[in-house]
Amino acid sequence: MISFIGAGPGDPELITIKGRRLIDSADVIIYAGSLVNPGVLEGHKESAAIYNSALMDLDEVIKVMSEAEAEGKKVVRVHTGDPAIYGAHREQMDRLDELGITYEVIPGVSSAFATAAALKAEYTMPSKSQTVIFTRMEGRTPMPEGEKLTDLARHHATMVIFLSIGFMEEMVEQLEAGGYEPTTPVGVVYKASWPDQIILRGTLADIAQKVKDNGIKKTALTVVGDCLGDDYELSKLYDKHFTTEFRKGKE
Repeated sequence: MISFIGAGPGDPELITIKGRRLIDSADVIIYAGSLVNPGVLEGHKESAAIYNSALMDLDEVIKVMSEAEAEGKKVVRVHTGDPAIYGAHREQMDRLDELGITYEVIPGVSSAFATAAALKAEYTMPSKSQTVIFTRMEGRTPMPEGEKLTDLARHHATMVIFLSIGFMEEMVEQLEAGGYEPTTPVGVVYKASWPDQIILRGTLADIAQKVKDNGIKKTALTVVGDCLGDDYELSKLYDKHFTTEFRKGKE
């Protein structure tokens, strides 16, 4: 059995207990070395074979997995954050299906939520946004029809934008073209949960300059939306006048 593990956003303590246990007991570890904090691997067995997938192509990754599986070894594939978001693990699972190799997926803490924690933000604020869009800028990999930033901006939902910090000026232009006002709050978090984390706050009008001034060119997420503002309605969940399944509202 191959175990795909979400290693979390960076802080080694933000991996699940199950993920930690599987890494510590693995015979073969394949990890995304360009993003995964090496500290996540620190409890591994001395005899474990460790591969950095940043230096490997898909065929090489599958070869290591299949050979180890044939030898009865326990294999873990360690992805940053949660592998379901920009993890490119579906193509690996499909190849394993073709080979008749079983696997499991252990979820992890996405950098999207480590970013929310750093910003002390709630993405789904009553009366402001009840929808969260995870997306990225179009770059070398094109976006599907209807998913360019200008298209998505028309929803005025909370947007968490990955893999795009190097195109900040273009991002702002496209968000404003899609309908966001220049005064829309923006948060940028560089390396969320890492010791060298940087948090920037601003608006669409000034965030690009702040990013430039801080020399941030990669490994950062951008959050856009009124959820970052201070004007919102209180939830009904704890409204003393609102009746729920568990509590009768007061007159």
